[in-house]
Amino acid sequence: MLFLLLPLLAVLPGDGNADGLKEPLSFHVTWIASFYNHSWKQNLVSGWLSDLQTHTWDSNSSTIVFLCPWSRGNFSNEEWKELETLFRIRTIRSFEGIRRYAHELQFEYPFEIQVTGGCELHSGKVSGSFLQLAYQGSDFVSFQNNSWLPYPVAGNMAKHFCKVLNQNQHENDITHNLLSDTCPRFILGLLDAGKAHLQRQVKPEAWLSHGPSPGPGHLQLVCHVSGFYPKPVWVMWMREHHSSVGFIILAVIVPLLLLIGLALWFRKRCFC
Repeated sequence: MLFLLLPLLAVLPGDGNADGLKEPLSFHVTWIASFYNHSWKQNLVSGWLSDLQTHTWDSNSSTIVFLCPWSRGNFSNEEWKELETLFRIRTIRSFEGIRRYAHELQFEYPFEIQVTGGCELHSGKVSGSFLQLAYQGSDFVSFQNNSWLPYPVAGNMAKHFCKVLNQNQHENDITHNLLSDTCPRFILGLLDAGKAHLQRQVKPEAWLSHGPSPGPGHLQLVCHVSGFYPKPVWVMWMREHHSSVGFIILAVIVPLLLLIGLALWFRKRCFC
């Protein structure tokens, strides 16, 4: 009887903008640094267009890996080389600085630093930038107006950390330029380069299968939806299975009653 339910399962595309992504759009880079002890550390870096990963960082070769054919946006090879060099230097300095000040900042091994930074677009225009740092999964400090500020809940550790970071105003100026100029230029070029991919529309496919029986006399159905793009999708069950069965029953019973009536009519004429 599963085939009877197939027309009753409605799968509809969800809400999204013309690029297949929900607004506000953002491009952001995440850096997760795990410090296991004074000399053993691990580094994980990735770049994201909203919730679509577009880049990663190869720690062995210290190079940017482009995960999509259009991940370069409209930046030249020279610009990418400059960004790779800048990121490599900053990663090394960040590791050294955190390790150097770990005891003074009361960072206890093992600990993890999480950084996310980027910019946002709304209705095709840059609406802002952001850069936050978390310690052990909790908000710690953020970058605002060319300087680092502590989160109030982070206490004196965060205040001291900001004091250390703000000692180098030249680095803060570079950070501000990356967020206010480089990132907005890049996200606009990225959306333009990936337009054909991001604007594609692929209809969803849906099918049903038996699930584990919830009990005697009951049937559990599992809905599968696959192959759709963009990501948002609506799946709805419609309560008409019984009416469909009723139509099927009528389609069988009515002709049967007609045949019985016709047979009785012929039998009556024969007796006459």
